[in-house]
Amino acid sequence: MLGGATAALVVIAGLGTIGAAAAPKGPGPRYTAGADGAGDPYFPYSGNGGYDAQHYDLAVTYTPPAAAPAPLEGELAGIATIDLVATQDLDRFNLDLRDMDVTALSVDGKAAAEVAVPAAGVEVDGAAYWQVQDDDARIWELTVQPRPKIKAGQHVQVVVEYEGTTTQPEDIEGALYGWVTMRDGAMVVSEPEGSMTWYPVSDHQTDKATYSFEITVPEGKVAVANGTQSKPAETADGWTTWFWNAPDAQASYLTTASVGDFVIRPTYWSTSGVPIIDAVDANLTPARLATTNASLARQVEMIDFFESRFGPYPFGSAGAIVDDDTVFYALETQTRPVYSRQASEGTVAHEIAHQWFGDAVSPEGWKDIWLNEGWATYATWLWNEQEGDATAQESYNEWYAEEPADSDYWELQIGDPQPLGLFLGPVYDRGAGTLHALRLEVGDDAFFEGAQLWLDRYDDSTGSAEDFQAVYEEVSGQDLDEFFQTWLYDQEKPPATWTLP
Repeated sequence: MLGGATAALVVIAGLGTIGAAAAPKGPGPRYTAGADGAGDPYFPYSGNGGYDAQHYDLAVTYTPPAAAPAPLEGELAGIATIDLVATQDLDRFNLDLRDMDVTALSVDGKAAAEVAVPAAGVEVDGAAYWQVQDDDARIWELTVQPRPKIKAGQHVQVVVEYEGTTTQPEDIEGALYGWVTMRDGAMVVSEPEGSMTWYPVSDHQTDKATYSFEITVPEGKVAVANGTQSKPAETADGWTTWFWNAPDAQASYLTTASVGDFVIRPTYWSTSGVPIIDAVDANLTPARLATTNASLARQVEMIDFFESRFGPYPFGSAGAIVDDDTVFYALETQTRPVYSRQASEGTVAHEIAHQWFGDAVSPEGWKDIWLNEGWATYATWLWNEQEGDATAQESYNEWYAEEPADSDYWELQIGDPQPLGLFLGPVYDRGAGTLHALRLEVGDDAFFEGAQLWLDRYDDSTGSAEDFQAVYEEVSGQDLDEFFQTWLYDQEKPPATWTLP
């Protein structure tokens, strides 16, 4: 392991170039190292290049912390079986893994040897792997050197055995994320790149994959993940294993495997036949439980309503995880959002809307996060309107009037908010305002036609703000350059053109 700024310089050189095989003369494979990031400027080492992950089978055993005053630390051991296909002739490739120690690794059944991180210019012989953990530079990489090398288009299976002590990791802003250890288990909420805290992964939404989970916990604890239970839980020798299957393409940050004192309620269905599975912490206070029950009871109506606006629900299941512990936010983990302490009606509407906007279609880069949060916020405005509360126009007008023109609120470019601006208020509210103004700009028919075209065209994938603009120019026949410049990038309050009686 390396640490500090000086070490980071060595690591950057090593991950990209050390030991890459010389390109052969003439025709034939030209083996090179896969990129150590997906190319997102906000998180340069998040995700990886050179391959496309297809499926993750995660077998995790977790021991929660002992009772207080023991340290808030758990123990996790995992086996990740990763199916991937090479997108280039690969000499080596990376996986993201933070604060976990690899104990064994194989590629297509051939074991790789653990080696020290090689210095610049030093070649490594044979199948090998090594880890770089540099908290200061935010580099957490597991490098795999397969032998034989991998040809473009070749399907391979990588098996990684790993273990470590879990704590409460923080994102770039200092907020809890990833595998967040709690006294009764763990809350698993990984936006933007926290999945690497609990399994090896190409941790960027441009590399979606399917998932299956086997989560073993002390008897009496419940583990809840994405999708549906593939078979009933099994208990033996004081341990219970929970089995979940998520067959829809999924961004890594949307995976969960939350552990706690949950009650998994009987499954019920939306009008269109989507099974809804709710897991609610048995320790909620009566007041929080009452709020949660009332809110979750509206999920069928919410799914029905959003289907009427945006098209069919995009996944094979829905539901919620409500945990008595807190990370001070909810997250739209795919098919099963996680809520801290309680689920309120507005938050449930917001997270269900994310299943279309953010989950089915994810942001191509993290600068495009307004497409997630703006849409989820605007969808909540639409839900409130159909409930007989403020109309979307009234919600827009109220938002627009809140901040005077000289407020620094307007200085954030929501189309490029920078890493520390991802979750600031304007991304949500000015994002929703942008969508309402767009609706007025192009008309209702084009607006909702554009929403469905966006979801159809980029389903199970990612899209950018530029892609979004192109969709709306296509359905409206308008040039929207000036509109999107005004709303996404101008650092001033938009004109009152879209404020109507």
